[in-house]
Amino acid sequence: MDAEIESAYALASRKFDIEFKLLIEAIYHLYHYDFRDYAQASLRRRLKGALLHLQCETLSQLQDRVLREPALFHALLDQLTVQVSEMFRDPSYFRAVREQVVPLLRTYPSLKVWVAGCSAGEEAYSLAILLREEGLLTRSLIYATDINPHMLERAEAGIYAIDRIADFTVHHRESGAKSSLADYYTAAYGRAIFDKSLREHIVFSDHSLATDSVFAEVQFVSCRNVLIYFNRPLQDRAVGLFRDSLCRHGFLGLGSKESLRFSGQSTAFMPFFLQEKIYQKAALT
Repeated sequence: MDAEIESAYALASRKFDIEFKLLIEAIYHLYHYDFRDYAQASLRRRLKGALLHLQCETLSQLQDRVLREPALFHALLDQLTVQVSEMFRDPSYFRAVREQVVPLLRTYPSLKVWVAGCSAGEEAYSLAILLREEGLLTRSLIYATDINPHMLERAEAGIYAIDRIADFTVHHRESGAKSSLADYYTAAYGRAIFDKSLREHIVFSDHSLATDSVFAEVQFVSCRNVLIYFNRPLQDRAVGLFRDSLCRHGFLGLGSKESLRFSGQSTAFMPFFLQEKIYQKAALT
């Protein structure tokens, strides 16, 4: 009996593998979203959750609906790209940016910053607030990019549930804040609406690290908790884009669980503040 159960489980697993590959290829060829080099374990978990959320019994059924219902694809995209973020997430990272990176950014007459994988915009607004507190926002432009148009719409709106603000405020203070977070938003009807003067310095745009190319020269790239969802070749591609985007001696910030240690692009960067995963572009690249 155990052998029969194991055989049935193995067959179901093989079917899932086949359906998984067909679905990812279908999404790429029809909608031009490339998930083929995303970390498979994470992607499989999200697809299993999507089956429940979208009320499909199998990936084949989901694929059939995705091919025929564009609206359902966008609902699936939300399931595949949902990223939980917070303003000033990991405050020690933002303190390091404030104390270690900003003094060097001051030497540039104008600043361009790229927040890659901006999700609902929390990190972009965090950096905008930090730059304002440091007197640099008026000469700064922040490119905030993501592959999910729904997330970009939310990010551009700059509206967050009021019950999230308490945590945002603590993180902001711990990042070395020079003002109160309340200075940057208006509370109304259970929501916090961030000041449009911050949004004036942020450009929200669709960009895929899997398929798109470099679009600007920047002094600082912040891509946090994104590379962990990629396999090694896609990680190397993304870091290559950051290298090509950064000016000479520009800075790259990664998430706390990410590293360039085993990257094929590791020689393009030097550790700058390794404790917070901040790197500097090597002089000869």
